[in-house]
Amino acid sequence: MKMNWLVMLAACAVLVSGCATTKNLATAPAARDGAIVIETAAVNNEDPGAAGKEAAALLKKAMGGTEPKVVVMFECYDELALKKKAVAGVASVFPKDIICGGANYGGYTEAGAHDSEAVLLMGIGGDGVAVTAALEADMGAQGLSMDDDLEKLTEVLGVAGKSLASKIPDVSNGKLMLLIADCHSPKNQLLMDGVQSVTGKKLPITGGSINKNDGQTYVYYRGGIYSDSAIAVLLKGNFNVAQTGRQAKDNAKVISTAQEGSATAVKDLKGKPFAAIAFDCAGRKGKLDDLSDELSAIHKSVDKDLPLFGSYCAGEYGPGDAADLEKGVPYGRGWHIMFTVLGK
Repeated sequence: MKMNWLVMLAACAVLVSGCATTKNLATAPAARDGAIVIETAAVNNEDPGAAGKEAAALLKKAMGGTEPKVVVMFECYDELALKKKAVAGVASVFPKDIICGGANYGGYTEAGAHDSEAVLLMGIGGDGVAVTAALEADMGAQGLSMDDDLEKLTEVLGVAGKSLASKIPDVSNGKLMLLIADCHSPKNQLLMDGVQSVTGKKLPITGGSINKNDGQTYVYYRGGIYSDSAIAVLLKGNFNVAQTGRQAKDNAKVISTAQEGSATAVKDLKGKPFAAIAFDCAGRKGKLDDLSDELSAIHKSVDKDLPLFGSYCAGEYGPGDAADLEKGVPYGRGWHIMFTVLGK
């Protein structure tokens, strides 16, 4: 029998190496009293392959012998060929099957802020956390606009969100979901509506919409590079979560809301924090006179040694900062910093 290579190629994503799998990433259940290790790393380098490899090596060292169950990766390079090299660099250190993430506009870790030509990583491991990740490919939203195609967008993104959440067993009993999608604000609320039709509105959700510039809307999932797609990463374990969302559209307010929002999340957390995650709007980034000012504001509220993973995105998921929104419920919004603290 002759092998139909065209069919095989069509079935694969843009690949790092080999043919990517669209199956769920699923780890062993969490041990109640087990350890949870979350660490970060980031590298600026005009060579994306070198940046990915070096960032992964730094993350591996920071994990201290704990193998990550998932590596959340964001990068900010301009061309697909460069993005493939960035992913391949990370995959030269960690198994490609555990790499999930997307394209962004830069970000920060506890060690510093990164504007462009950077790879940012967060490793999550330990026997005290269980990880399940799923992909929803080909959502049908690409090329549709809120102005001209609202009805169609509402339909396809609602279906996609529901399908994505339904792929994760026992999703409503998770502790935190990371949602990463090709779904620029305000489209991200339509996807969130579909997700929450399965999870309900009490599950803490955070995440971001990927870089939309020049069609660079790529999601990374288990060795493949996908557009018009979304991924969800669900964490389970014996830990607590506190979240805040704060909106701002000028330099001073971006800085003050980052400090106040992060302080509120830490205050609301039950237990001692062991990691923080911030999904931040690229619009907020564009209003800063100095990119490091927002990180400095966060560090007035959060210990500088606490692992912190921040990503500038094209729309964020988390509690909305508006009087007409239900407090503490995750929404899809823009111009926000969605700050999440994990503790035990």
